[in-house]
Amino acid sequence: MDIEDWRRKIDDLDRQLVRLINERAQCAHEIGRLKHNSAMPIYEPDRERIIFQNIARVNEGPLSDVQLRQVYERLVDVMRQIQREEMAPEGEND
Repeated sequence: MDIEDWRRKIDDLDRQLVRLINERAQCAHEIGRLKHNSAMPIYEPDRERIIFQNIARVNEGPLSDVQLRQVYERLVDVMRQIQREEMAPEGEND
């Protein structure tokens, strides 16, 4: 494959990633709603530890576990922000 073929493949993968990240965000939104209704905290370090263990377990590279964790730390930060927004009092997100 030449560089344009690889770029087309990356573009296709990016479309798939966007769909999956948005699907994950919808799940985080719903979890935020449930946490709000149950007065649960947004930050759950044990759950985050499980996420990081899960991704390390299935990681086949070429990203190292450290690199993949860095990507996921940012992803989890964004998902936590979605939950904060869900739990904010009415009108505070405007």
